[in-house]
Amino acid sequence: MILQFGSGNFLRAFVDLFVSETAFDEVVVVQSTGTDRAEALNRARGRYHVAVQGLRDGVVVDRTVEVNSIRGALPATSGWAEVEVLACAPDLRWIVSNTTEAGFALDDGETAGGRPPRSFPAKLLRLLMLRYDAGLPGILILPCELIEGNGDRLRALVLEQASRWGLPPALVDWISNGCHWANSLVDRIVPGPPAVHPLLGIDPLLVAAEPFALWAIESRVPVELPHPAILTVPDIGPYALRKIRILNGLHSALVSRAMPLGIGTVREAMEQPELRAWLEALLFEEIVPVLEGRVEDPPGFGRAVLERFENPFLEHRLSSIALHHDAKVQVRLRPTLEEYRARFGREPRILAGLV
Repeated sequence: MILQFGSGNFLRAFVDLFVSETAFDEVVVVQSTGTDRAEALNRARGRYHVAVQGLRDGVVVDRTVEVNSIRGALPATSGWAEVEVLACAPDLRWIVSNTTEAGFALDDGETAGGRPPRSFPAKLLRLLMLRYDAGLPGILILPCELIEGNGDRLRALVLEQASRWGLPPALVDWISNGCHWANSLVDRIVPGPPAVHPLLGIDPLLVAAEPFALWAIESRVPVELPHPAILTVPDIGPYALRKIRILNGLHSALVSRAMPLGIGTVREAMEQPELRAWLEALLFEEIVPVLEGRVEDPPGFGRAVLERFENPFLEHRLSSIALHHDAKVQVRLRPTLEEYRARFGREPRILAGLV
């Protein structure tokens, strides 16, 4: 069994889809706030559809997959007692989460007796305490939040909450070392329901996702889920670097270049020959050379990113990418500019005009 904190579109078109496609196990979803999605999942008996739409190797992909991996869903508010029972199930393998950045925080007023605890780290700590008291082995904890070192950060938060509650050293050691806290990197665009689909209005849980998917998991031992999108690696750092510098870097570059031209979406930008040529020059002449020898196949990943940008089913608005643009440029583009100068001893023509 997999216990999943998060009921949103992303996990349903990512983790839950992978589990369904491999018949790996069953998932029980915990909705941390509210009850609506848990109720919808239960009404559907855990079944819904994912429309996988986009391009792969130049071929249009438009297929619909039924997901059947969800056993049931529980609101954390009214269903917490049952969540606690599941934490002590001998067949519990993983706890997966996608609580967003807001979930990676403690509540200063949290008490050990709260039912349910208020913060996500306190909820997780409570479940691990129950599992330890039951004499059960530690489990794999797989956060999917878009936070660097998400597994390490979540463990630190749980241990800080344990310190605040004054928990015994043996329990704290079991939480820290008896459980496996894996850093992970997730990459898939899940925009929500498709714009046009025969199941619109029939399946209220219908969600669209692009064909590309990558889940890189930093783990000492291989993760059991045998899916082609999942990589178990000793260090996810190079995969995060590749994604930030290429995918996210090109996104921010398009904000700087395409938005002033009145272009609204990533796909529209790719349809402009001059703009596409400019983007390809930035990618292959300035970004990829800095990453060569540091990450796996940066040119191949770059070509895949350009194909993802061409997805005819997605309307990825540049205005959304533009949020906090100046701060993003400092992370996504400036380091490449500085490393290019240091490595090649000259100014990169395009990057110098962007940063």
